[in-house]
Amino acid sequence: MTSTEQTAVPETGSRDPRRSRWPAVTAVALGTFLLVTAEQLPIGLLTTVGSSLSVSEGTAGLMVTVPSLVAAVAAPLVPALVGALDRRLLLLGLMGVMTLANVVSALAPDFAVLVASRVLVGVAVGGFWAVAGGLAVRLVAPADVPRATAVIFGGVGAANVFGVPLGTLLGGFTGWRVAFATLSALALLVLLALLAVLPPLAASQAVRPRLLAAQLRNRGVRVGILATFLIVTGHFSAYTFVSPALQELSGIDERLVGPLLFGFGLAGMVGNFAAGAALARAPHRTVLAIAVVLAAAMPLYPLLGRGPVGGAVLLVVWGLAFGGVSVGLQTWMIRTAPHAVEAASSLWVAVFNLSIGLGALTGGVIVDSLALQGVLWLGGACALAAALAVWSARAEETLR
Repeated sequence: MTSTEQTAVPETGSRDPRRSRWPAVTAVALGTFLLVTAEQLPIGLLTTVGSSLSVSEGTAGLMVTVPSLVAAVAAPLVPALVGALDRRLLLLGLMGVMTLANVVSALAPDFAVLVASRVLVGVAVGGFWAVAGGLAVRLVAPADVPRATAVIFGGVGAANVFGVPLGTLLGGFTGWRVAFATLSALALLVLLALLAVLPPLAASQAVRPRLLAAQLRNRGVRVGILATFLIVTGHFSAYTFVSPALQELSGIDERLVGPLLFGFGLAGMVGNFAAGAALARAPHRTVLAIAVVLAAAMPLYPLLGRGPVGGAVLLVVWGLAFGGVSVGLQTWMIRTAPHAVEAASSLWVAVFNLSIGLGALTGGVIVDSLALQGVLWLGGACALAAALAVWSARAEETLR
């Protein structure tokens, strides 16, 4: 980031920052909670769904891959297609799509219909996240932007703490269809909350291809996108198959997977808010630290996680570090492109979700054809490469 771009500022047309709308920030956080829960819930249900619909674990991983790839396309495409549409109406419509998608998932008669419903999930995730990621600068005073961004992305940590683990437990006790039906009901409640507290959000500028391309000429944006691609691809190549890893590598009983994922998510939530506090003081060092810890935690798992205790401890460390990824990299994008937050966020969300899909797909190939340990080594290597990219940004004074 250049010295003239260190402080994120509201986009043109944003509301008076002195009249901050924290209830709206909270409602958007609930939206990210549902989005991430819906996108990642199948991670904890791969074995159950695969057995029910007669597909392998690798094939069942398509439930994560498909919405992620669709979200990667939807992130820049949805804001571009809707033009100057009030972002409040856009977010409400996308949450309605999420509600419908999970109804179809719950009623799916076969795996093909289930995957088709996940396409709708991808549209909702990509469009909602592209807009929500940059809303903090429009809802709160500039000094509160890092904290508000942490709250919005606290929904990611909350999804890992409550959504995915509890959904996994619910699916284990009552069936995976009930888990998806419950998601649909919760999505409807979030839609009503957004309707009640979200203010009108007129588009400050249309997200056109030319504006998106302009962001790629910004060194800080390019580094943020590269770091996102590497970290998220590596993480999801491994985390998509964390349930079999816990069982096969650490000898942990299947019934304990849900509680351990709860611990992972709780650590992630702590990491999210810890990173949010640190980012206000040292954004570069915070993102670098996150990448370094991930580069160590994942490859150490096959070495030190060969028992229940070691596996659980490394899982918590892994969750603590990854919890800061979303708020860390979103803050990076806001700081490097303060006058084109929605455009930069659209690119970032596209790459983030593309990386989720590629990570899950790559992990599925490795698990089915090579070895389960391979995805953990890949995750560590990707995080190490991201750490080097972030370090180089400091060396070139891209981010101060």
